[in-house]
Amino acid sequence: MRILLVEDDDSLAQAVAAVLSKQNYVVDIAADGEAGWELVSVCSYDLILLDVILPKLDGISLCQQLRQEGYQMPILLLTAKDSRTDKVMGLDAGADDYVVKPFDFQELSARIRALGRRGNSSLPPVLEWGSLRLDPSSCEVTYAGKVLHITAKEFSILELFLRNNQRTFSRSAIVDHLWAADTDPPEDDTIKSHIKSLRQKLKAVGAPYDFIETVYGLGYRLKPNAKKQKSQVSKKESTPTQQEIFSAALAKAREDFQAKVGSRIAVLEQASNALKEGRLNSGLQQNAEQEAHKLAGSLGSFGFARPSLLAEKIESILQSQTPINQVQSRHLCELVKELQQELQQTPNQLTWDEQALSEQRQNVLLIVSDDRQVVEGLVKEAVTQGMHVDIAINTADARSAIESSSPDMVLLDLYCSDGTNNSLKLLAELSNRTPPIPVLVFTDRGNFIDRVEVARAGGRSFLHKSMSAKKILELAIQTIQPISVLEARVMVVDDEPQVLTFIRDLLEPWGIKLTTLEDPRYFWDSLTECSPDLLVLDLKMPHVNGIELCQVVRNDPYWSKLPVLFITAHLEADTVDLIFAAGADDCISKPIEGAKLITRIFKRLERIQLIKSEVP
Repeated sequence: MRILLVEDDDSLAQAVAAVLSKQNYVVDIAADGEAGWELVSVCSYDLILLDVILPKLDGISLCQQLRQEGYQMPILLLTAKDSRTDKVMGLDAGADDYVVKPFDFQELSARIRALGRRGNSSLPPVLEWGSLRLDPSSCEVTYAGKVLHITAKEFSILELFLRNNQRTFSRSAIVDHLWAADTDPPEDDTIKSHIKSLRQKLKAVGAPYDFIETVYGLGYRLKPNAKKQKSQVSKKESTPTQQEIFSAALAKAREDFQAKVGSRIAVLEQASNALKEGRLNSGLQQNAEQEAHKLAGSLGSFGFARPSLLAEKIESILQSQTPINQVQSRHLCELVKELQQELQQTPNQLTWDEQALSEQRQNVLLIVSDDRQVVEGLVKEAVTQGMHVDIAINTADARSAIESSSPDMVLLDLYCSDGTNNSLKLLAELSNRTPPIPVLVFTDRGNFIDRVEVARAGGRSFLHKSMSAKKILELAIQTIQPISVLEARVMVVDDEPQVLTFIRDLLEPWGIKLTTLEDPRYFWDSLTECSPDLLVLDLKMPHVNGIELCQVVRNDPYWSKLPVLFITAHLEADTVDLIFAAGADDCISKPIEGAKLITRIFKRLERIQLIKSEVP
């Protein structure tokens, strides 16, 4: 996958390129909008990472220009913190998504993978051709369950073929897609060598030598009839995690960033001293503003949350269109001094706060209310807890805010300015999403009818405005924590391979770790090995049926409380009675409705995590 990164912050651009290159992306860098436009004109890109604030031609204008010329590749905007106007303008200009600086590198990688799938909606998250499976998120390749140990460039060639599995690629086309513009193109023999190596490695795990076949006079392609082969998947071999590669690349990028940050601080110090002495000119002020803007994004992206916030405050003062007064001047000097101190905690080395990096993404809270006094208290408390807050005074504004900021939760005033019915309608819409956006309703009344209506519409909590803002926010955080299903483990037992494939494709994009099993005779070994949070069982299977497996689980003291969900084509009353008598927690009918299954699983995982959080 070839990516164009248009970013004028060289240190951040090099860091992003280094991390993405380790994930087998080919990355070209442009330092301004005009250079980005020139590269797009001569090279073919699968995705563009586009900063909004750029010299010569800004990101939004470049995005508009690309769309007007008919370019269809996904565009991911890199926007400044809290710049909602930029987000809205960018999306209106034709961008597909955005991330806010400072961003988390793992989130950026996930957004890129998602846009890569969206660019070709027919492609699943895991690419397959016959018995060959390539997982772009983990960079793992298997054939019939056996892991292929291949180089980064070999991985890129396979991914290129799988993403364009009906196409024949000449050697020059492979070079155009997989080698960066600033590198010397390889000789034809290099491409032949990569193809030969791939064929040998595929053959070693059981694939035919011509799995990648030569179309004489044209190039190479995946062998068409290989797709018809049935995959006999055994247990996957263990391989080093892609996270280790990712972390190493990020650490190296951070070291390179450290070497450059001192010169930027020096510009801020120079501007601060000049301001104090009354000789700050517009050129130095503009230069310092640009350096502060770049630091706010790059420091935060490397996990330095406090220094990033300081740089953002410095930028805000330097952005002033009116002369900076004495109060602002003193404040600027204090901020620059504090920033220097923060970055000198360890001699010659910036303090690496891994926890700040992993928790960098703020929870986004949308408050829908025109009760100014209550809203002010909630906003103040939310900020102290590190939450990003959006405010809407009615449900119409709330819908716009939801589309632009994708909140993690909503605090909804039942008696909003446009009426209770509109509030309940919005509540039902958010509750029926997949996955739902949790909504906590708060009101200065508390009659029973209101409580029933909120429950019917799917509200998660019914709170009174007399509660303290701190307590309301605590309940809100408890509400969103249970629905984080990342790292949740689900085991599915079904003798139909196509059902297992359907469920895998359905759940894995949500971050759920899935274990599937076709033969129930190996149930106990798989159960103890994967230690799931939730068990999904087919009812009718050869050798051992689902009810018997459920009884086995309920009879064991360690596993007796494991939640069990049945999927079955038989929902007669007697069968359902047997299912629940065996100890099942839920059941769903076949053919499986994807949205319904996801909702049931999310609800069950939510209850599990809520119970765990309440255990002292």
